[in-house]
Amino acid sequence: MTDTILHAYRDVEKAMERYTLALEDYVKTLQSSESADAGKLERMTHGARAMRDSSMIYLSYAKFIAYGMPDSPDLVEEDLQG
Repeated sequence: MTDTILHAYRDVEKAMERYTLALEDYVKTLQSSESADAGKLERMTHGARAMRDSSMIYLSYAKFIAYGMPDSPDLVEEDLQG
């Protein structure tokens, strides 16, 4: 794969990590706040988890593309499984 795609993947990976960490920090701030709205805390907690899980799925495929897709269907299955 090209260096441009690999570099772009790494940029996205770093950005998603920063974003999910920022969401987790915000949830912790809400948890420690005495005046936090319980509904908002619950939504943000679930939203932060969903974003983390979604980004992991997205990044796993993006990594698969960035590091070069295997030529053999058997290798594709191996890559996807672990």
